[in-house]
Amino acid sequence: MKPQEKINELSEKIIFYRDKYHKEQVSLISDDEFDNLRNELILLEEKYPEFKWDNSPSDSVGDDISGSLKKKKHIVPMLSLANVFNEEEITLFHNRIEIDNIEYVLEPKIDGLAIALSYKNGKLDVAATRGNGIEGEDITFNVKHIKDIPLVLPENIDIEIRGEIYMLNSVFEELNQTRKKEGMTVFQNPRNAASGSVRLLDEEEFKKRNLSCFVYHIPNALDYGIKTHFEALQYLKSLGFKVNDGIEKVDNLNDLFKYIEKWDTKRKEALFGIDGIVIKVNDINIQKKVGYTSKYPKWATAYKFPAEEVVTKLEKIIYTVGRTGKITPNAVLSPVRVAGTRVSKATLHNFDLIKEKDIREGDFVVIRKAGEIIPEVVKPLLERRGENIFVTRMIGNCPICGSELAKKENEVNHFCLNKKCPARKIENLIHFASKKAMNIEGLGEQLIEDFYNLGYLKKNSDFYKLENYYDEIKELEGFQEKKLNNLIDGVNVSKNRSLEKLIFALGIRHVGEKVALIIAKRFNDLDKVIDTAYDDFVVIDEIGPEIANSIIRYFSEEDNLIEVEELRKFVNFKYIGSKVVETFFTNKKVVITGTFDGYKRDEIKAIIKNSNGDVVSSVSKNTDLVLVGEDPGSKLKKAQEEKVLIWDETKTLEYLKSL
Repeated sequence: MKPQEKINELSEKIIFYRDKYHKEQVSLISDDEFDNLRNELILLEEKYPEFKWDNSPSDSVGDDISGSLKKKKHIVPMLSLANVFNEEEITLFHNRIEIDNIEYVLEPKIDGLAIALSYKNGKLDVAATRGNGIEGEDITFNVKHIKDIPLVLPENIDIEIRGEIYMLNSVFEELNQTRKKEGMTVFQNPRNAASGSVRLLDEEEFKKRNLSCFVYHIPNALDYGIKTHFEALQYLKSLGFKVNDGIEKVDNLNDLFKYIEKWDTKRKEALFGIDGIVIKVNDINIQKKVGYTSKYPKWATAYKFPAEEVVTKLEKIIYTVGRTGKITPNAVLSPVRVAGTRVSKATLHNFDLIKEKDIREGDFVVIRKAGEIIPEVVKPLLERRGENIFVTRMIGNCPICGSELAKKENEVNHFCLNKKCPARKIENLIHFASKKAMNIEGLGEQLIEDFYNLGYLKKNSDFYKLENYYDEIKELEGFQEKKLNNLIDGVNVSKNRSLEKLIFALGIRHVGEKVALIIAKRFNDLDKVIDTAYDDFVVIDEIGPEIANSIIRYFSEEDNLIEVEELRKFVNFKYIGSKVVETFFTNKKVVITGTFDGYKRDEIKAIIKNSNGDVVSSVSKNTDLVLVGEDPGSKLKKAQEEKVLIWDETKTLEYLKSL
């Protein structure tokens, strides 16, 4: 589909689903699916701004005005919040603020209905929905019956307050049970139930809905002498409002991430729906300085908890070949976020599963985190199956070499039996990275196979080019930045393995670990091995004619020599033995923080690991040394508190250059 057509299609879909949700309280798709449609539209509009609609739904906060209730204009526009989905995006939000020693207030994000409460002379005057952000619907007649919202304040003031109306999970379950008994349509979720309830014209019926409310914002807090968001929350408590007890202040990203991790667990036991964490700059003057976009405050954002299951479209089914020749069907998906990462592929395991679940190209499917790099398809949504969606047929030939596939009786998998199939290269890749060979930590067999199928690995030298796919790999399910950096560290450390490891890793027939070590010790340099004649090999103990011929044959093949030359750019070609090079880092726990002129962090990690040192991520009383570069962050403060040995950038660089 052309970019303009796709933008038009996405815009129309978003408006349709948004209006159904806001105006009719009907959720035709999940929040995650809606967010993915919107994010896909934003990315396309950024790439092709000439096709963006003048009234694009990406620029709107939504519109819950149904037309049946009186309108109320907001004193200050009710903007929505931009969303972030992982630690990296939170860090980008933090860095864009560009203010040192920033303090945040963190709040559980309640899954409810935004409300603006206006008081005059201390009395509730108007309660309005968010609406389109400029004006909302007047629902005062119902809101005055919500017990958490005081009708009269202890102070005779004019003030507008923002909050969230929600329905407790227990109330929601009881309401739906009652509706089911009475033959009425049940609500899809507590938020929809709350949104529909506030618009009821029958006040007695509304009272039975037993809604609740948290408040969280005063738009013009400075007018009341309030200087921070946290102070505003305390003031709201003093006025008799209910404020979420889970709110906390933090002054660094580590504590922010710990808060998110804590609530990711606690939310599952909460009495009400929590779908994320709201992150707000605490100082109101800094909020004003940081400012707003046309849609969002730049000083606040909403972290969305990763969904375990999401819905997306299965665009195509492709087949990949594993190291044993096993054929695996995979789903190519419309890009979607699952478990915090953006994915476009999912495994279908085998054809029997496809047949059993009746999965077809063009279906909308549920995918979930399955503990693997690539998520799995759970089921198709049959109720959303369109026309011209045909039954899936298993392929008959290998997608790589074209050989006829075979399937043994009582087995679920199909196999390519051609031993010369290019897909068998996976075996060589696994051998090269294995512990007895180049020992690339963090690269197991399944991961190598996945990387091969994704096109990141085709030959041995590609291990040392994985960093070129950094952005793509970090979007894979299960690959947060820390895990990816550890993988890159493992690749870099392997560059300095001794020659015998490389010879064994090449996979020369009949050359095992023992023979590789004998050759490395004898010639000390791979170039000398390549140039050695048959007669000079066979005189070496334990190297007979068969092994000698195998070595000669390997280095006489042009493809092998081309690959060796490519490896030369990255790995050590000389025998250095297996003895650890002792440095100051040997047997020490080292923390690295900040940046260092002339050295990448993974290069410093590699040096420490080659010295049998241990690179750790956080400072504790057991830490031996902290290397502090430019812009070190909170780890420096922690090191000072724990009285750990600290090297500044100058000292660190001097020592590294001396090695």
